[in-house]
Amino acid sequence: MPPLDPMLLSMRGITKRFPGVVALQDVSLDLCPGEVLALMGENGAGKSTLMKILGGAYLPDLGQITLDGRLVVLHDTAHAKQAGIALIHQELMLAPNLDVAANIFLGNERAAHGSGVVRVHGAALGNGAAPGDAAKSVSRTLGAGLMRSLPRSAMRDRAAELLARVGLRRSPDTPVSALSAGQMQMVEIAKALALDARIIIMDEPTSSLTFGETRQLFKIIQSLRSAGIGIIYISHRLEEVLELADRITVLRDGKNVGDLDRSQATHDKIVAMMVGRALSAWFPERPEQPPGEIVLEADSLIVPGAPAGVSFTARRGEILGFAGLVGSGRTELMEVLFGARRALGGRMRLGGIPYQPRKTRDAIRNGIYLAPEDRKRHGLVLPMSIAQNVSLPDVGNYKPRWRLGLRQEARAAALEMTRLRIKAPSASQRVVNLSGGNQQKVVLAKWLAMRPKVLILDEPTRGIDVGAKAEIYRHMAELARQGITIIMVSSDMEEVLGMSDRVAVMHERRIVGVLARRELSQERVGMLMAGGDARK
Repeated sequence: MPPLDPMLLSMRGITKRFPGVVALQDVSLDLCPGEVLALMGENGAGKSTLMKILGGAYLPDLGQITLDGRLVVLHDTAHAKQAGIALIHQELMLAPNLDVAANIFLGNERAAHGSGVVRVHGAALGNGAAPGDAAKSVSRTLGAGLMRSLPRSAMRDRAAELLARVGLRRSPDTPVSALSAGQMQMVEIAKALALDARIIIMDEPTSSLTFGETRQLFKIIQSLRSAGIGIIYISHRLEEVLELADRITVLRDGKNVGDLDRSQATHDKIVAMMVGRALSAWFPERPEQPPGEIVLEADSLIVPGAPAGVSFTARRGEILGFAGLVGSGRTELMEVLFGARRALGGRMRLGGIPYQPRKTRDAIRNGIYLAPEDRKRHGLVLPMSIAQNVSLPDVGNYKPRWRLGLRQEARAAALEMTRLRIKAPSASQRVVNLSGGNQQKVVLAKWLAMRPKVLILDEPTRGIDVGAKAEIYRHMAELARQGITIIMVSSDMEEVLGMSDRVAVMHERRIVGVLARRELSQERVGMLMAGGDARK
C-alpha cells in the first residue's frame, strides 16, 4: 500500500443536486500518491458525477477539494488540467483524422511571447521544422493575434518520448484511425502524461480491449503507480479491481457506502456493498431440464478465415454458451448465423428446414435475431427514442394505411419497458440518455417484441453494473423457460459457467469441445480456450 501521508487528493462532503434529484450527498474520497483507487457502484450511483466534479465539468453545491493539502476550486476542465487532473473517458476523446502526435497535444498548446517558441507543459518546442499535414490543423494565437503552426519536429520528438513511456510502438505520424482500441487507450494515457498529470481517472478502460491489450494497460498502470501518479480506476469488472486496486471506495445511491483495503476485498463483499444485498442469487436458479428438440443446426459450416468447418446444435429452451479468447472466431460465427456474413461452405437447418441467410433480413424473417457486441454502434440508434428503436426492425407492422402508427409503437415499447424494467420516464426518452444496462435492455426489447425463435446475445452484459447484470440474467432464464433458444457469446468466465446449459468452446475459429453443465469448470473451459485437452 502507498503511504497514507501526504494525501494527494481529498474530497470532503461533496453534494451535487440536479432538478428533481440529489446526485451526490455528502460524499468523500481520498487518494494517495502512487495509489490505485477503484471507484465502484452501480450505474446511477454517482461515480460519473463525482468524477466530473473532480475534472472541472461541474461545480459542487457543497463540499471542498484539496490537492496536496491546499484548498482548490476547479472552475472548469481547463483549470482541472492545469492542476494535474486528467480524465480518460470510456468513449475515447480522440480525433481520428489527425495523427498521434497532433492528438497528444491537441488542446494543450501553450504559447509563449517573444521568439515564437511554443511550450507544452515545460517542454520547449522550437519552430524550425516544416509542419506536417496534421500539425497544420493545430495552431494557436501567439503574441498580438498572430497564428503560428506548432513546430512539427519537436512535437514529434516529444510525442515519441511519451509513446515509449506507455509502451506503444507506433510512429507519432500514424493516423489515429489506423490504431486498435487498445492503442488508442495508450494514446489517451500519453496525452494525460503530456499534461504532467498527477491524478489520472480511467473510466472503464478495458471495456473494448483484447486480453493482451488489457495486460499491457495493467503494466502501464503499475509504471504510473511507481512514478507516484494517483489513479482512480472505474470498472464493472470485479476481477480487474481485485487485481489492481490498493483500495476500493464504493458509492450507492449517491452516498458513500465504505472503503475496502486490498486485504479486505472479496468479490462477495464488493457486490454486497454495491447493491445493498448479498447476491447469493447472482445467477437465477435453473433446474436441469431434459433437452428440447433441435432448433438450429450447423454442419461443417465454414466461417470466413476458418481452417475447417464448424458443427453444433442449439435446442429449444436452452442457453448455449460460446467461450473463447478474443480472435477465436465467435463473433464471426454469430454474424454468419445472422446473415451479416456469408458462409463459405457447409449447411444450416432451422427447425429441420434448410436455412441459408444471404442477408440479415433473411435471418430476421426466420426469427433469428442478434444483439451485437457493440450495442452503441450496431444495436441502437442513439439519438432516437426507446419507442423508435423498439419498432425499427419491424417498422412495416407499425404502418397502417402507409402512416407510422405512433400509438401502436408507443404501446409496444411500453409493454417491453414494463417486462424488462427499463428505467426511463417514458418510451419517448432518447436512448443516448439511458444507462448502459438500460440501453442493453432496449436492444433486447426490440427483438422480444418480434417473438424470436433464436436469440443470439454477443457479450450481453459488457460494460453494465452488477445489478443490471443480475436483471439481464433473470430475463435470459425466463426467455429460455418460455422455449426461446438462446446462444450467448461471453468473455466473462463466471457468466459462461453460471448461465449456460452447454458451452461450445472455440479456439482458432474451430469448436474444440462442447461441455454439458455437469462437466463445466473454469479449468476445463480455460484449457479448451487455450487449445489444450480438457480431459487432462
